[in-house]
Amino acid sequence: MIVIVVAMVYCSAYGLTLERVAYRPLRNAPRLSPLISAIGMSIFLQNYVMLTQGSADKIFPHILPAGGLSLGNASLTYLQIFIMMASMLLMITLHAFIRKTRLGKAMRATAQDKKMASLVGIDINNVIMITFIIGSVLAAVAGVMVAMYYGLVNFYMGYVAGIKAFTAAVLGGIGNIQGAVLGGLLLGICEGLGAAYISSEYKDAFAFIILIMILIFKPTGLLGERVPEKV
Repeated sequence: MIVIVVAMVYCSAYGLTLERVAYRPLRNAPRLSPLISAIGMSIFLQNYVMLTQGSADKIFPHILPAGGLSLGNASLTYLQIFIMMASMLLMITLHAFIRKTRLGKAMRATAQDKKMASLVGIDINNVIMITFIIGSVLAAVAGVMVAMYYGLVNFYMGYVAGIKAFTAAVLGGIGNIQGAVLGGLLLGICEGLGAAYISSEYKDAFAFIILIMILIFKPTGLLGERVPEKV
């Protein structure tokens, strides 16, 4: 628990800094500019961690006891059960926060139309900043759970996880929490079946294949809605 809290504090500080340095100056720039800035900051952070923490893998200690539960021919370890329960709790809490709270409504209004949101009194700078902090806190918890599952930490492991998270979001529909959940489940099933019946060496490649197919045939995702372009 202490590890999760420390990771949340550190990542929220990183998220706040990134929003101020890499995103806020480009808020009114073309859409490609923030994307390039995000890629650049990702490369910078990877190299920063490599230089400060070293490039060697670090062992993550086992926190939960060994063993698990058997369900027919399937078996689940206590760690897998913990990850699934924690993930579902976080997603339900996030959905309730976005839908029920005043700040969540301000986030949705800002995402839909920043200019109109500011005209009705919403401080879009603070809303976007808080959104980055919340996203960074959730990413910290996800990072700790990934480290618990694999039992090690290195400076590069977040890149593949980030690509798969983006793929899951696109698959389900950008901006749709239920879609992201569905996309993550479908992506995991496709990877598992592909590794079992095709080759485990290409397990990570399946995420890119799914991403390409979704962008070609259904860019809005499974649960996404096509939004008319404003002229």
